[in-house]
Amino acid sequence: MEKYIATYYRVLEQLAREAVSGDTLRDTLGTVVKKTASAMKSSGCSVLLFDAESRRLLHAVSHGLSDWYIRKGFLDADKSLSDSLEGQVVTVLDVATDPRVQYREMAQRQGIASMVSVPLRQRGNIIGALRVYTNEQRHFSADDIAFLTAVADLTAVAVENAQLHEQVATIPRAAGDAMFSRPDALRLAQDLTRPMPFAHPSEEEFAGLLDFYKIQWMYEPRSFPLEWDGDKVKEMFTPDFYLPEVDLYVELTTMKQGLIREKNRKLRRLKELYPEINIKLLNKRDYHRLLAKYGYGPLGRAEVQKVERILLTTSEIDRRVRQLGKAISRDYTGRSPLLIGILKGVVCFMSDLMRNISLPVSVDYMAISYYGDQETESVRIIKDLDRSIAGLDVIMIEDIVDTGMTLNYLLHYLTERKPASLEVCTLLDKRVRRLVDVPLKYIGFEVPDEFVVGYGLDYDGEFRNLPFIGVITPTGFTKSTDRASTTASTRRGKKKPKKSPE
Repeated sequence: MEKYIATYYRVLEQLAREAVSGDTLRDTLGTVVKKTASAMKSSGCSVLLFDAESRRLLHAVSHGLSDWYIRKGFLDADKSLSDSLEGQVVTVLDVATDPRVQYREMAQRQGIASMVSVPLRQRGNIIGALRVYTNEQRHFSADDIAFLTAVADLTAVAVENAQLHEQVATIPRAAGDAMFSRPDALRLAQDLTRPMPFAHPSEEEFAGLLDFYKIQWMYEPRSFPLEWDGDKVKEMFTPDFYLPEVDLYVELTTMKQGLIREKNRKLRRLKELYPEINIKLLNKRDYHRLLAKYGYGPLGRAEVQKVERILLTTSEIDRRVRQLGKAISRDYTGRSPLLIGILKGVVCFMSDLMRNISLPVSVDYMAISYYGDQETESVRIIKDLDRSIAGLDVIMIEDIVDTGMTLNYLLHYLTERKPASLEVCTLLDKRVRRLVDVPLKYIGFEVPDEFVVGYGLDYDGEFRNLPFIGVITPTGFTKSTDRASTTASTRRGKKKPKKSPE
């Protein structure tokens, strides 16, 4: 007994150094599962990450498990040792009979007899699980559990360190986000399972295209058995990519007719056995057609190529707008707020936001222009409200707030109309440019000092219909340029100034 306790202490010391070593997360977690399996004298060990949105456990890294078992299918967090995600250590003596195991038959084929699942904790959140598998039935002792709990804590520290490194290098993605919020399990799983290199150049090209549009993807996450020889799987099919946001598997192929025929055969068989699976076979010409179907590519390619990078994806915007709608619905329970939008850039945001507010709402719009030069520019209202707002609960909807000067003018203007209450909801907050401290009740995202377009925001009349928000660099733009006039001119109808725009 003293011998294996000493082994546990020695391994914990090694893993503690590894967790803060600065190595890549892939290397660190790889060391964790190898040393843990060795110390436990087990047949395998894996780290799984919890995706709260889909309620799935995603494979991050494993040791001692076959490739087909790793890709057996997604783990449902409510069906696969679910108590582990409630903070409990779960032990399974007999995998073959325990209903808490989601894939009992495949676990038996892997030779797994017993297993234990320990939650990964990060600042009050359960972010995943550490699992150990044995090929003989085993009662896990209190010392085993204590060791695995310590390993799980060190694993969570390694994930947090990787998260901190990324967040220090980038700005917060949404105003009010905590520095140590729950990690993005899908993105981490994608990074950890990204092949080095890809099996074929077309896969790397497709992954690069998905990365540009910030579409989350997973590489070969699941293998589908197609033919059996008794209890053994004789043929399997592993699609190249899975796109979680649209629940779609993608298999890439070249133009070689023989390969296309063989893959088509497998796809037909897969659809017969798994009719619920959504899968497409694509060649290079199909890439943009696929993106267009899911809202990314209905635009001219020349216009998209002007966008330097995607700042916020369609799905990120959708999720945040839903959250804002819920917050407004909660705060205004029992009331019927009036939403006031400033044309034209707010159209996309306001349309989506009102659909996510579960209260009776009214809407109205204002339009403004500017006069004077860029140093003495003033605001002129060219379309006023169609109704009185006296005694009403008013929420002013903005697409972006930067210097705050225009918003400050409009808030004073509306306050004189004596509403019962007046708050501001903005999709984007460019706080770094703030000159006037304006109160913002609801904020979608804080953005950097860059020129952003898409989702209603334009530059010289272009880019409004982009389904995402991207970054461009117009001619003459510098981060020190005053955006107060150029922002308003491009999104609210003023003619482009003679000076170089921001």
